[in-house]
Amino acid sequence: MSGFETKPGVRIPTQKDHLPKRFYKAAGVAEGEGGFAVTLDGRPVRTPMKRPLAFPTAALAADVAAEWEAQAERINPVTMPLTRLAHGAIDAVPGNRDAVVAEVLKYAGTDLTRHRADEPADLVVRQARAWDPALRFAEETLGAHLPAVTGILPAATSPAALAALKDRADGYDDWRLAVLGHATAVTTSAVLGFMLCEGVLSGEEIFAASRVDEIWQAEHWGEDSEAAERADVLRTELVACARLLAAL
Repeated sequence: MSGFETKPGVRIPTQKDHLPKRFYKAAGVAEGEGGFAVTLDGRPVRTPMKRPLAFPTAALAADVAAEWEAQAERINPVTMPLTRLAHGAIDAVPGNRDAVVAEVLKYAGTDLTRHRADEPADLVVRQARAWDPALRFAEETLGAHLPAVTGILPAATSPAALAALKDRADGYDDWRLAVLGHATAVTTSAVLGFMLCEGVLSGEEIFAASRVDEIWQAEHWGEDSEAAERADVLRTELVACARLLAAL
């Protein structure tokens, strides 16, 4: 839908019509006691919970300020993934770390990298090529043995494996834990989330590993525009996760 008219004089508003208008001329960065803060026309920005939008490094603050600077007539949060991640790290993670870690651990039994097809053969091979290294990483780096299974039922996960994953997540600071939680939800894989946080794979590589099934299906049955648009959003989210980690 174009968002203009279906017949003379009738205008159908689009979602963009409800976005807040840009109210500032320029975004910048200012150093202070809380770190490096994003500013709008020299005034510090605050999170939804009214905390300063401040960062531990100048590089990360500059990247977030660039998102604000890039906004056009209206401010679109969809185009500001780093800002949204920052809101999570500043507002949602502190005081709720146990809940964030628990949410990550919930994916262990249903982890994308563990659940495999038993046919057709070419899909089985693709899954193994993309996901076997992920499970080796889980065992060798995280200390969590997570065997692959076929079928849709959640895979059995040993208490030792869950404890190993929890120990690693508990060791992350709020910023990395926010990324872990978000990347895990985006990919439906705690293992891929940890691989991103540990710098094993890039955001693009994590995205590709999370899309093995969808790519195979698109090659055989085609991909509609909505699925392609959603894939682009997910790629943007994971690339932003990697950018945040690199800037810390």
